Amino acid sequence: MRAVAQRVRQARVRVGGEIVGEMAAGLLALVGVATADGDDDARALAEKLVHLRVFPDADGKMNRSLIETGGTLGVVSQFTLLGDCRKGRRPSWDGAAEPARAERLIELAVAHARSLGVTTVTGRFRSEMEIELVNHGPVTLLLDTAKVF
Repeated sequence: MRAVAQRVRQARVRVGGEIVGEMAAGLLALVGVATADGDDDARALAEKLVHLRVFPDADGKMNRSLIETGGTLGVVSQFTLLGDCRKGRRPSWDGAAEPARAERLIELAVAHARSLGVTTVTGRFRSEMEIELVNHGPVTLLLDTAKVF
């Protein structure tokens, strides 16, 4: 699984003008599922996101996690993270998991984060979403459970 995680002061997800997810300070993760991903990847991504030490401690050093700060995790499915743009002008989506499989793995990652005690909000799978966020830092990280980067 692949994610772009951003430390945010706040974020909101809308579908058709309706707010479907809203959060205060925490991490907003745009998540893509690859064809080879499985349950272990979903749990590993959730673990990584909730334990990332990207929030300031008393000295201002990025040394605290979502669990330590009580921050919220936002998870928004984004298959385009698996787009391969190396050839031509149109991305190839061959690396992205089929929707049913991707949805199940996204839901597993969300459930695992919640089981670790982190408040988690989501977007709406297979919907055109509008995402508003206030990036704090800015802090933006790329994660990949296959350790491609």
